[in-house]
Parts: sequence; structure tokens; C-alpha cells
Amino acid sequence: MAWRDDINAICAALPGAEKSDPWGGGHDCWKIGGKMFALHGMEPGICVKCRDIETAEMLRDTINAARAPYFHRSWIRLPENTDLNEARHRIQVSYGLIRSGLTKKLQASLPQWEGR
Repeated sequence: MAWRDDINAICAALPGAEKSDPWGGGHDCWKIGGKMFALHGMEPGICVKCRDIETAEMLRDTINAARAPYFHRSWIRLPENTDLNEARHRIQVSYGLIRSGLTKKLQASLPQWEGR
């Protein structure tokens, strides 16, 4: 299975996750409650949100991540050679951050998640 397929499977397994291609052209945009938590765009790799700018900077220095183009500085792009366990962890963190930022009412309407 290709890395992108593995990444999509990881995202699809998260409760309430929805995939779309809002800009056309082959993007895999993953959202929870209408808010994006992961994006596989035209450039190889997956863009995910980090807890803060400092965490994103640390990850760029330690795991070969890059600044995610067109995103806030708290987002990174993991290259396609990123270990799948690391990518899964980063996707789950991003999902949890976005999910926790949704309104309480919207959060309550979503399937349960035993977040990390």
C-alpha cells in the first residue's frame, strides 16, 4: 500500500472524520466538524497542526518536517518518508486539537473518541 493510502486510512479511522477535495486537483482534505485537521496536497507529504509554533519548530528540527505552505506557523508538512507511527501520532494530535476547538454542542454530536 502506498504511503498516501496508509495516511488516508489513518485519517478515515478517526471518529467523524470526513474527506473532501475542496480545491480540486487531487487534494485529500480531512476535516472534523467542518474544520481541517490534515491535508495531503499537491506536494508530497501530509500537513498537520501542532499544539503551538514552538512545537512545530522543534519538529522541523528533529523529524525533518517542513513548514506547511499557506498555513499558520503551527502547522507542519511531514514528508512521505516519515515513519507511519510518527505520522499517525501527529495526525491524532492534530485531530484532537481541532476537535477540542469545536463548540461543545458540535463536539457532543460527534462519535466518541478516546483521544490521546
